[in-house]
Formats: sequence, C-alpha cells, structure tokens
Amino acid sequence: MKSQFAVFIATLVLGLTTSFSTQAETRVTFKSAKTSSSYYQMAVQLAEAMKKGSDGEVIVTVEESQGSVQNVMEAAKRSGNYVFTTPPVLVKLAQKEIAMFKGKGNPKFNDIRALFPIPSLTMHFVVRADSGITDFAGLEGKTMLIGKGSFGAKEGTKYLKLFGLEGKVKQAGAELNAAVAALKNKQIDGFVTAGSYPAPNVIEAAASTGISLLSLTDDQIKQTKRTRLVIPAGTYTGVDKDTVTTSLPVVAHATTQMDDDTAYLLTKTYWTQKENLGKDTAWWNAVTPKMLENVYGKLHPGALKYYDEIKAEVPEALR
Repeated sequence: MKSQFAVFIATLVLGLTTSFSTQAETRVTFKSAKTSSSYYQMAVQLAEAMKKGSDGEVIVTVEESQGSVQNVMEAAKRSGNYVFTTPPVLVKLAQKEIAMFKGKGNPKFNDIRALFPIPSLTMHFVVRADSGITDFAGLEGKTMLIGKGSFGAKEGTKYLKLFGLEGKVKQAGAELNAAVAALKNKQIDGFVTAGSYPAPNVIEAAASTGISLLSLTDDQIKQTKRTRLVIPAGTYTGVDKDTVTTSLPVVAHATTQMDDDTAYLLTKTYWTQKENLGKDTAWWNAVTPKMLENVYGKLHPGALKYYDEIKAEVPEALR
C-alpha cells in the first residue's frame, strides 16, 4: 500500500511539474523563407537565440515558406503567436489591396504589427564566372533562374523589365533551391536571389562553380527606387571587387492576436541577444533601432513598451 501511495505521489508531482513547465513555455511559429536562403538561416539563429536569451521560456519553431508574399497572406489565417518576416512595403500593398494582393484583400491584414527589424534584403544577380557576362546587357539571350513566388523573384523580374530585358532573357522554370546545381551543371547561366549578404546559396555557388556578381549603375538604381548598397570585395570567393546593388528593409511582424507580454518578451530577447548573433554571423551587426523608421503601419504594443523602456527613437506614426 505504501509503495502504491508513493508511486501515486510521484506521478502527481511529475504531472504538476510537467504542467507547470508547459505553461511556462511560450511557443512561437516563425515563418521564414526557403531553406536555401539566408533568411532561413537567420530564422534558425533567432530560434536558438530566443531559447537561450529567455532561459528556455521562448520556444520557436521555424517553418519554411515560399517567400515574403506567402508570409503576409498567411497572417490573415494564422492564430496565436505567428511571427513572420517581410519587407514592410508588402504589408502596405496587402493593406491597400494592390499589386500582388489585388483581389486578395482581407481586413485581417490591418491586424499586422511590427516587432523588430532584421538584416535587409540584398539583391544578388549571380552569373557563372566563365559566362562572359559583365553587365545586365550581357544577359540578353542567356538563361537565368529567378524562382517563383518570392520577393526576390518578383524583384528580379521587375529589374529585367526596367532595364529593357523583358522577353530577352530565358527564365528557367525551377525553384531557387535548384539554382546552385543548375549553375554547376551549366543548365543556366546565372540566378537571382534576394538575401542578406553573405547569402548561403551564393557562397555555395562561388565555392563549387566560380561566380561573378553584376553591379547596377547609378541610373539603374534610380530606376528601381531601392536603396543603394555595396557588397564588399572578398565577401564571396573569387569576387575581388565591390558589387553595387540594391537593398530593401525587412522586419519581423506578428499580429494583434499575440498578447502584449509575449511581444515584449520576444522584442527584448531579440535586442539583448543581437550582439551574440553578430559574433556568429556578420549580417546582424548592421541592425540598429534606427531601422524602425523603415516600419510601415504600427508597432505591436508589447514591442513599443520595450522601445520606450530603452528610450529608442520611435516615429510617432508607429505608435
């Protein structure tokens, strides 16, 4: 009888402990990008940093996505602690129901709230080193893999049109994760990807095949209406000169379904862990609270509480 009672008490204590542990955990779904992209790698790094910085209180599950457009679309369907990354401009387009969101409007897009900025999207136009392509004009008649659905794919298509190359460049009908192998096998002459540098798929292509990166002229940058950015020489193996390209801010978002305490905890943990993130991967070092000026819409009240605590300069429109 005593033995049975002891087992009962032990089971009860274990159950209570497990229940308390479960209740103490904050579980978050982080919708990121394709596994081959730098943004997926960032998401994995963030998941580890959140767990470490919160002493295990925050558990982040990373999900692959087809790109930023899909992430925004799912914000209207997901419940609870759904976090996703996207350029703020796509939040604007979704809320105004224009461009790729035309005919796909949803009032829940207005519930999107920003948490914190992450490294900016950087456009990479990658070509084989032996292709002989040195500028955008040289892409005429060549085969490029641009991908499908992602912001980078849409941006790449837009640039080709702006630079007079619409219909003059063959587009490979494959996903971006096939780009490195296709480049190595000479099935394509190059590919387009948007990810913070150094981008993992570009690193792999440079190491396995040998690449060149195309630079944009000042006039081309003006046509894109994006921010000028320079990828330093030596960032990728064999690319021994600076590459002039464009960038676009990216922000981690949630929705109003996330409670204020969770948004506060996520935001605080992110900023307190950012220095450690930067020690592991350089792309985190350029992120500062000043980048909040790139946010479109409103900050989540929980995130705003943290920014006010650290006396960050928050534009009035975001409050």
